[in-house]
Formats: sequence, C-alpha cells, structure tokens
Amino acid sequence: MLIDTYGRVATDLRVSLTDRCNLRCTYCMPEEGLQWLAKPDLLTDDEIVRLIRIAVTQLGVTEVRFTGGEPLLRPGLVGIVERCAALEPRPKMSLTTNGIGLKRTAEALKAAGLDRVNVSLDTLRPDVFKTLTRRDRHRDVLEGMAAAREAGLTPVKVNSVLMPGLNDDEAPDLLAWAVENDYELRFIEQMPLDAQHGWKRDGMITAGDILESLRTRFTLTEEGQEERGSAPAERWIVDGGPHTVGVIASVTRPFCAACDRTRLTADGQVRTCLFATEETDLRAALRSDGEDGSDETIARIWKQAMWGKKAGSGLDDPSFLQPSRPMSAIGG
Repeated sequence: MLIDTYGRVATDLRVSLTDRCNLRCTYCMPEEGLQWLAKPDLLTDDEIVRLIRIAVTQLGVTEVRFTGGEPLLRPGLVGIVERCAALEPRPKMSLTTNGIGLKRTAEALKAAGLDRVNVSLDTLRPDVFKTLTRRDRHRDVLEGMAAAREAGLTPVKVNSVLMPGLNDDEAPDLLAWAVENDYELRFIEQMPLDAQHGWKRDGMITAGDILESLRTRFTLTEEGQEERGSAPAERWIVDGGPHTVGVIASVTRPFCAACDRTRLTADGQVRTCLFATEETDLRAALRSDGEDGSDETIARIWKQAMWGKKAGSGLDDPSFLQPSRPMSAIGG
C-alpha cells in the first residue's frame, strides 16, 4: 500500500503523459516561451505501462487518471490504455483533456478500455474562450464532448475555472447547459500552478462566490460528506435531482485530510501533492540494470515517497512557495 504517516492510503494514480498542450490557457501557461521537456527525459510507453502495472499489482492503486499537458497529444495513448485495461486487477481508467482531439479519438479510447473523460471548458462564449485559451477552438471542444458522450465515455465531467472580468458571470449558464446536455459540471478554484507565477488570492473567484451565483437560478441541496468520500469535489443536487454540480475548492476549502492521490509526472517523478516542492525520481530506477531497476526496488522507492507526504498543501502558510514546475509539467 501507498500509506503516509497520517494514515491516508493512495489508491488513485494521476499519470501525466506529456507536458505539451495545444491551448495556452492564461491560468496555466504563458502565451509563448515555455520550455518543453526533452524527448529523452519523457517516459516511454513501456515505462509508463510498467509503472502503472507496479502501482496496480503491488501498491494497491485502483484508479488511473491520464493527464497532461494534453494527453491526447501522446501518440501511444490508445495503446497505453489498452495495455492497462488488460491488467489484473483491472483499474478504473479516466482521462482529463481539453477536448480538442476527442472527436477523432473517443471511439478508439472507449474500445481500448477507457471508462470516462473529464473535459476542461470554462465558457460557453467563443470569444471568451479565445481570450482565455489564446486559441479559436471552442467548437472543437463542444464536438469532442458530444463524441465522448456518444461513445459511452460517461459520465462526461466538465471542469470550469472562473476568472475575474472574463467569465465570472457564467456559472448559472454553464450549469443550465450542462444539465441540458447531461454533463456533470464541476467548478475549480484557480490554483497557484501557473507557469508565469501570476496567481493572486485577492480577487480569486471562490467556492462561496460560485455557489452564491448558482443559487440565483437553482436550488442546491448539499449531498454530504458521506457521499463525497475522498473525492475532491463537494457536490450539490440541482433542483431536486438527478443532476449534480460540484465545486473543487482547493484554496478556500482544502480537502487534504481525505486525499487518496499519488502523482506521476511525464518525466517519471513521483509527486505526493499538486503543491509539493519536492519530487522523487522513479525514472532513474526504471532505467537501471539489475536489482536497482527491479519492480520491488521501484515499489519501495514509491512507498518511501508517499510515506513522507505532508499533512496539507500549505496554501495558508505565510511561507508557502508555488511549485517551480507549472501544471502542464506536473499533471492535473
């Protein structure tokens, strides 16, 4: 098991497949100039599958989420999913994507064994989308989401970040649209993970702001902690059901005490938390000969890394330092 000193057990593995992305969202990346990881530094398909196999068969991982960057940019994605679906026990598998490539890949991913997708979409307005992402691809995202739904990659979850002065008035419209299209909407507070380190707590759209806005049009009934479990999103039943809306309040309502996640970067580093400033290298062990590169050695290194996981993210600590690597390199 991947257990820490606070008794938390990590069963949910987030795997970043690439640091590259075909959008340039303002809260994640600068418009240009971001240095990509060199190809030799990236894990190969075989290395990724091997680490997932070790996690599932030796360390108790039951869920795998493929992230990026943009994971649909990984050429071997379908093959990776197919090979992981053949593992015993078979993990639940999902994908977090910007949705641009889903129209052409949804059916193949479903056939390979992917269970569902999370799609990032912050606005229903094409002009605002272009401002937020610096790309004119709004229609592609909507078509990709519809393709995922039709392929059976459900529930399709939609992740939205509200930014002051851009889309902070769209919460009710986004929820009405999600209900109409049978998507599960989740708002995410903006987090200090941008490459340009421009995040400021002052002026951030908080969970409280979001809920206040939603209640101008909808009746929300809190689902409760028992239903939530270790999920990052607090959920509310919308107008008596069956649809729900979630809020991931990493900044104002941290949920560290129930965290069950372990993270693997595209270059083979274990991260115990999105906001961690330290990483543990698994790539070196993967590429070592003999006992130093054995499954048992890799599992032991991984266990040791998770044993040292801190109690919380440290966001409220005056000495908090933003991770030097942006979300695109860490994996969401």
